[in-house]
Amino acid sequence: MAAAVKRKYSDSSEDEENEPTRRVRGGSDARSRHCPYLDTINRSLLDFDFEKLCSVSLSHLNVYACLVCGKYFQGRGRKSHAYTHSVQVDHHVFLNLHTLKFYCLPDNYEVIDSSLDDIKYVLNPTFKTDHIQQLDGSSKLSRAYDSTMYLPGIVGLNNIKANDYCNVVLQALSHVSPLRDYFLQEENYKDIKRPPGDIMFLIVQRFGELMRKLWNPRNFKAHVSPHEMLQAVVLCSKKRFQITEQGDPIDFLSWFLNAMHASMGGNKKVMSSSVGKVFRGTMKIYSRQLITKDDTGETNISEGKEKEAEKGPETVTTSPFMYLTLDLPPPPLFQDEYEQNIIPQVPLANLLAKFNGEAEKEYKSYKDSTLKRFELTRLPPYLILYVKRFTKNNFYVEKNPTIVTFPVKNIDLREYLSKDPEIQKKHPNTTYDLIANIVHDGLPGAGKGTYRVHIYHKGSGQWYEMQDLHVADILPQMITLSESYIQIWELRKDQPSDTDITVDS
Repeated sequence: MAAAVKRKYSDSSEDEENEPTRRVRGGSDARSRHCPYLDTINRSLLDFDFEKLCSVSLSHLNVYACLVCGKYFQGRGRKSHAYTHSVQVDHHVFLNLHTLKFYCLPDNYEVIDSSLDDIKYVLNPTFKTDHIQQLDGSSKLSRAYDSTMYLPGIVGLNNIKANDYCNVVLQALSHVSPLRDYFLQEENYKDIKRPPGDIMFLIVQRFGELMRKLWNPRNFKAHVSPHEMLQAVVLCSKKRFQITEQGDPIDFLSWFLNAMHASMGGNKKVMSSSVGKVFRGTMKIYSRQLITKDDTGETNISEGKEKEAEKGPETVTTSPFMYLTLDLPPPPLFQDEYEQNIIPQVPLANLLAKFNGEAEKEYKSYKDSTLKRFELTRLPPYLILYVKRFTKNNFYVEKNPTIVTFPVKNIDLREYLSKDPEIQKKHPNTTYDLIANIVHDGLPGAGKGTYRVHIYHKGSGQWYEMQDLHVADILPQMITLSESYIQIWELRKDQPSDTDITVDS
C-alpha cells in the first residue's frame, strides 16, 4: 500500500530515468541541442514569483514550469500532470524549478541551449562580488522584456490584498547596503545550522530570494511579487501578520528583524548576527519609582486625596535596541481662527532629546509610576527611528498628525551619546543620512489607511516614492512634509569608526 501511494504522488526521478526515450544519459540525445519547440516559449507569461506548486495536485515535489503558458505542473513521467498537459494542449518545453534543467515533453529529453540562460537567471538571479560592490555607484537602467525601463532596486511590489504595510518595510530594508549585500549571495547563509524541523529559517531564505529579485538587472518585468516572502511571514508568525488584513509596519519590522536575528544564530550579544551588526545599538536606562503619599505620610494611591510624589532610588540597566521610539507632543485641542485644525510642526532634534541622558519621562502602569531617562551607549551603523503617532484608549485610536521636520542629510547624534570618554572614543563619527522614510496616510489606526515609502537610491543620487506598484521620483524637500512614521538613517563613513561593519559570511 505504501509503495502504491509513493508511486501515485511522487513521479520520482527514478521513474523518469527509466523512460524509453532517455536511452542516452547526460543530454547526449541529438535532439537536446536542436529542439524544434524553442520558438514557442512565451517569456511575457513567465512569472517565478509565486509559490512553486503544481496547479493540479498542489504538490511542492518535482514541479515543472510550462514555458509556453507559465503554469506549474508536477513530474514529467507518462502519468504526470506535466506530461498530460504537453499532450492535451501541445505545449512542449518545461523547466524543472529545482534543478533548473529544461525538458521537452512528451518526448522527454533534456534541452540544452544557451538561449535559455536568461530564463534560468530570472528564476534564480546570482550576483558576483564585484557586481555587488558596484551597486551603490551605478545608475544604469535595465530593460524589461516588455521594453519597460527600470532601475534595479527601485521596482514596485505587488499588493496582493492588504500587504502594503509589509511592502514598505521590505523596500526600505532592501536599501540597507550591508544587509542587501549579505543576502544577495546565498552561500553566505545557506549553510547556517538550524535545529531539525525549524521553520523560522524559511524567512531568511525567502528574504534572500526577494533581495535578488529586487536588484535583478535582467528581469522580465519591472515589478516583483512578494508572494513567497509573505507566505513565509504568515507561516512563521503563526498568522499574526496577514496579507489580507492591514497591519502596523513597526510591529512587522520589530518581529521580522528579531526573527531573522534569532534564525541566523543571533543571541543577546549585539554582533552575534548580520542583522544585529547592522541595526542593534545599546542604551542605559535610568529608572526611579514614584512613591505617592497622602498628607498623613502614608502610602496611598486612592483618588480624591492630596498627593505628593517621592522619588525612589535610581536603578541603571543596559539594554540593546533595534529601533528608537520617538514621542510626539500632544496635538492642539482647538481650531484656528479659520475653523481649521492646526497641524503643528516639531523638529526631529526635539524628539531625540528623550535620549540625552537628562530628560525624564513618567511611565504609568496600573500599579505604579516610574520616571525614566535614556542615554545611548552604542550607535548602530543603521539607526531606525519610530515616530509614535497612534494612541489608544477604551473607545478609539487617535492619530497625531504633527509634522516632524528634519534634514535628509547630516544629523549629528553626538549630544545624545553617553559622555563617557571611552564611549565617545569608540564613536569618532556620529553623523547620519536618511535613506528610507515610511509614511502613513489616511484614517487613524495602524490597521487603517495606507503606507508609502521614500527611498534614496545611492547610485543615481535620487529620491523615489514607492507605494506598491507605483514608483515615481520625488524632491527631497517634499519628504519632510509627510507624516513620517518609520525612518532608517545611515551612519556616514567620512571617518573610520568601530561601528562601521562588513557583514561576513
